[in-house]
Amino acid sequence: MPELFGGVETGGTWCVCALGSGPGRLLAHETFPTTMPEQTLDRIVAFFAARPVPVAIGVGSFGPAQLDPAAPDWGRVAATPKCGWEHTSVAPVLRDRLGVPVVLDTDVNAAAVGEQRWGAGREAASLCYLTVGTGIGAGLVIDGRPVHGLVHPEAGHLRIPHDRRRDPFAGACRFHGDCWEGLACGPALAARWGVAPEQLPDDHPAWALEAEYIALGMLSIVLVASPELMIVGGGVLERSGLLAMVRARLRELLAGYLHTPLLGADIGRYVVAPELGDDAGVLGAIALAQRSQSHPPPRRRSDVRADVRTNRRRGSSGADDVVAP
Repeated sequence: MPELFGGVETGGTWCVCALGSGPGRLLAHETFPTTMPEQTLDRIVAFFAARPVPVAIGVGSFGPAQLDPAAPDWGRVAATPKCGWEHTSVAPVLRDRLGVPVVLDTDVNAAAVGEQRWGAGREAASLCYLTVGTGIGAGLVIDGRPVHGLVHPEAGHLRIPHDRRRDPFAGACRFHGDCWEGLACGPALAARWGVAPEQLPDDHPAWALEAEYIALGMLSIVLVASPELMIVGGGVLERSGLLAMVRARLRELLAGYLHTPLLGADIGRYVVAPELGDDAGVLGAIALAQRSQSHPPPRRRSDVRADVRTNRRRGSSGADDVVAP
């Protein structure tokens, strides 16, 4: 039997657990609602405790979350819109209760890793995985590694153009009001139109407005990060015809500025649906767990700061003595 790895995706609505080594090689798989922290973590622990012990577990969590392993609050959810989860310790609890190594990243980064390894991004050296559902998130992967910086990308809270004459809705984000997520996530659609998005007919003006907002946010990602591929998923994008509307509007917004067929006539090969479907996140979490056992994690900012302090104490004469990541 191949080595077994665990994967966990804690999404804003659903939690997914899996044990195995990749697509088609899962020993167990379970999906259940993401409720309050204690109940959800208990259920994750129960899933793994009843099965063979994995080598390591990868977790893709909704965020923001502390991803720096050297930080004292590593593995905690930060100021999240998810009610009741702020400051919840996720990764340390699972590590301590199950007694196995745990690696943590955002849910969208995990999905991006999964799609690059086994899904729609197999041919791409860099990609962005965008999800539009309970919230909006974007995961960037370059050469197999999720992009991190000071924290991690929070594209859902970009400020995008908001024409209040066309759309007087104030926004649904409790932090920023009419940021990208506040205008275009599933709860924003429900609040603006007074019904669940799935109840809106295909010809409702909601979908043209939604395509506009999704394309505006994607435009910023394309122009700043320039990923080789955009993979777009999430519950809102399951609406028939919406992805085609987004592609068309993104092409219009680019206005021919970037001279590549993938952003013009071939945009259908640039903005694509995920191949791994709803399992992109949990499979990506398994991939993160596998990678953690064969590749050392990249150096974090806290490591570099520690090196700087050490060199200063030793009388270092300059920054040339410090090797940045």
